[in-house]
Amino acid sequence: MRKFLLTGAVCVSILAVCAQSGKVLTNQDYEHAEQFMNYNTEPLVDLGTVRPNWVSGDQFWYLHTKSGTATFMLVNAASHTKAPAFDHQKLATALAKASGTEVNAQKLPFSYITLSDNGNTVSFAAEGKQWKYNQANNELMTTGAAPERMNMGGGMGRGGRGGGGNQVISPDGKTAAFIRDYNLWIRDLATKKETQLTTDGIQYLGYATDNAGWKSSDRPVLRWSPDSKKIATFRQDERNVSDMYLVTTNVGKPVLKTWKYPLPGDKTIVTIQRVIIDVAAKKVINLQVPPDPHRATLSDDISSSGTFDDIDWNADASQMAFVSTSRDHKQEKFRIADAATGAVREVFEEVVPTQYESGRSAIDWRYLAASNEIIWYSERDNWGHLYLYDAKTGKLKHQITKGDWLVSRLLKVDEKNRELYFMATGLEKENPYFAQFCKIGFDGKNFTILTPEAGTHSVTLSPDDQYFVDSYSKPDMAPVSVCRDLNGKLITELETSDLSRLTATGWKAPTPVSVKAHDGKTDIYGLVFTPTHMDPSKKYPVIDYIYPGPQGGSVGSWAFSASRGDHQALAELGFVVVVIEGTSNPYRSKSYHDMSYGNMAENTLPDQIAAIRQLAPRFSIDTTKVGIWGHSGGGFATAAAMFRYPDFFKVGISESGNHDNRNYEDDWGERYNGLVENANYEAQANQNYAKNLKGKLLLAHGMMDNNVPPYNTLLVVEALEKANKSYDLIIFPNSQHGYGAFSPYMMRRRWDYFVQNLLGDTPPVNYQMHTPVFGR
Repeated sequence: MRKFLLTGAVCVSILAVCAQSGKVLTNQDYEHAEQFMNYNTEPLVDLGTVRPNWVSGDQFWYLHTKSGTATFMLVNAASHTKAPAFDHQKLATALAKASGTEVNAQKLPFSYITLSDNGNTVSFAAEGKQWKYNQANNELMTTGAAPERMNMGGGMGRGGRGGGGNQVISPDGKTAAFIRDYNLWIRDLATKKETQLTTDGIQYLGYATDNAGWKSSDRPVLRWSPDSKKIATFRQDERNVSDMYLVTTNVGKPVLKTWKYPLPGDKTIVTIQRVIIDVAAKKVINLQVPPDPHRATLSDDISSSGTFDDIDWNADASQMAFVSTSRDHKQEKFRIADAATGAVREVFEEVVPTQYESGRSAIDWRYLAASNEIIWYSERDNWGHLYLYDAKTGKLKHQITKGDWLVSRLLKVDEKNRELYFMATGLEKENPYFAQFCKIGFDGKNFTILTPEAGTHSVTLSPDDQYFVDSYSKPDMAPVSVCRDLNGKLITELETSDLSRLTATGWKAPTPVSVKAHDGKTDIYGLVFTPTHMDPSKKYPVIDYIYPGPQGGSVGSWAFSASRGDHQALAELGFVVVVIEGTSNPYRSKSYHDMSYGNMAENTLPDQIAAIRQLAPRFSIDTTKVGIWGHSGGGFATAAAMFRYPDFFKVGISESGNHDNRNYEDDWGERYNGLVENANYEAQANQNYAKNLKGKLLLAHGMMDNNVPPYNTLLVVEALEKANKSYDLIIFPNSQHGYGAFSPYMMRRRWDYFVQNLLGDTPPVNYQMHTPVFGR
């Protein structure tokens, strides 16, 4: 994404046990490598990224951590001050006295904390109770038992708060909407009274039901109106949609799991009939449009934003704007519904030759009912930019943002001053993936970069939108956090991360690199991880970590991270590890992103090969010993590399790969390949090339994978056996797409496989990873 010896660890094959010609690695070698995993490196980063918790419009607190000491800091942006939020020793003493337990002022045992009354009142949970501390008179009182789970900051998206659990809370915080027996209900949070809103929902034709095939939940998909009086949702039609099947492994008869999971080319896919529900009247109003395909403008789900995607109410909830997406994502229809009657007005549409996206990391269109305008995102000039439309006529007024860069996320629309605030990439020559915070007028004038420092920026706006906290960094530069006003003026320097304890262990950052793509012209970017102690006289085997997208890339975030997966850990075992963003990955131009449209099997592999060859002299890479691995879409790419380029890639580990996109959920392939009748899915299927395998290939899959069903990997297994090819296989009988508790086991097997087959050494026997237990 998206041999038949059984060992006690549930492997369907075992690695050869004969001694290798190289050296024998010990537990100490693996322990050294494991010191570079995030659970060992992150605790050594002091004064890390500031995560503000806003108390008011101009005040926020954050946690200042250094050498194991945690201090809650309170910042007043209006007065430009920063100080401890309270006297930690006084509070610790008061809590120790009240609870009868010892309390360390440097490590207060809070499971959550909020500040109110301009920071004078501290509410927190500790020792199984809720407490309230008044700083002025040093009084501490308990206010009841601490709940099992607390919302640590939350906030809400447009149209309702999550509220936790399988419910969606209204904007006024008074009502929770939930599903019962395929119908939508509400619960008054004060009185606990429950009211049924719909009555005709049945299995496979329910209200607000959440099933995207590759993911599902019992949480309703809906959008509350701003006044909490109406709900925008749908009736989801899954009748006659094809089923997917998984079977558990257990003592006794296995359990069959069945759910609706359409595939590319299926005649019938999931559709949604849009409705608006008047909550007080318990009235369901059907929108007067045909059912839409289960599609959204941003991703292969209709709730990727955490709520019902592509919905925008006006202020008084009399109108609801929405966008309908065609099955192949080539056509978008902007529509406005009358919330009282269900009448729908067609405003405009956009049709593209490949696939439309409404943003990069978020949906970037907005309906501005007060001025009868629409902010619309489009890549029509080859870059992702914002456009201003007339909501009455559907006519384009003008393009707002322009240039060889793109808007990656629209954060704020200031309708009064007619200004837009957004994140943008492509503005820094050093690295086009670095993000900056910018603003511009609706008229396209006064474009301003508000975060001028080099690096990639992450910003958090204050509740009153007058200030923002900015943390910026690079893969090889530790985070710096500052507070600015909305004009970009520096208010307060907050923290500069201290890596001294981390570097004292021998840690070093990865090296950012830029090389040419396989076309010899296009710049592509990546990271290289090398052993902390390199021998200048030798060449090193290389491991290529790959995730080909197209909706993401191998690197992921370009911000600082003390560890990125197990890349540095693998390097410590004697490898150079490369992570390359190939062509067809996002956050670049539209033409760049579309380079593999219609042929996902390309998987950026020509770029990976070109990059490794260019990097070889600089990083002492032995190009006769090339390994590759990836998960999901990276698993698809890994097997493709081993089958299509068998003379270059010698060892591969393919985890949970969607090897034939006809066997993966419909929205993925039909978006990036096109409809089955318009694309050659057969030519892209990995099993058709399995006969070309020359090197060592390890396949892995969870047999309860409801994202990428395991039959994808079994198709490859069968093809390898038909071709009389040897391979290795790990199955996780009851694991899903990620391997959960077995992830450390998979990581250890990954290390073993590369050490044995690419390095030519012998790994320690059954090394036990020291991954922390969740919740410890």
